[in-house]
Amino acid sequence: AGETYLAWRRAVERPVSIKALSRALPTFEPGQIAAWFDAGKGGPVNRAGMVLEAVLREVPRADDAALILADAALAQALGWDHLVPLLAAGLKRADLRKQGDDLRSACHRGLILSTIKAVRQAAELARRAGHLKAVSPKLRAKGAGDAVEMFLTRDAIAPSALPLPDRAARRLCDRLVDLGAVRELTGRDTFRLYGV
Repeated sequence: AGETYLAWRRAVERPVSIKALSRALPTFEPGQIAAWFDAGKGGPVNRAGMVLEAVLREVPRADDAALILADAALAQALGWDHLVPLLAAGLKRADLRKQGDDLRSACHRGLILSTIKAVRQAAELARRAGHLKAVSPKLRAKGAGDAVEMFLTRDAIAPSALPLPDRAARRLCDRLVDLGAVRELTGRDTFRLYGV
């Protein structure tokens, strides 16, 4: 799971390019990535489906790489600078075993479902980020401003990663939870992670 997260994080943090995709998928040669990336033709979703099919045809167990490259092809065809994991969120494991028109139809359905979910999630995150910014003046800890910035730019934060002493970081996280600005994500008593 950690390797999958790291590959996606590397894929989305830089503009779509063969170099950025090679960094995200270090087990594949840049020439091979370029060949797969150019396999798609037609409209954006058809192109992404063809890239997905080309990767899975050559490396059947490379689901993560295939989805990263398909979402990158979709982003490039739509004129986006960065990829958004829409196909990865919308396709089921069984869809990845389909081929031809069946796979492209699954890509269309998956894209519609994941786009609706992504728009709702983006609205919710924007609302929660706005609330975090609104409560940040109430925080008195010295590194609170930097901590708030970290919460706004990362998916999840452990208190030990904040620019505060350990006890102050835990207290800040508890205060932010009490204010409804962040959530505790793990449900554990120790080794907690927090996020917007």
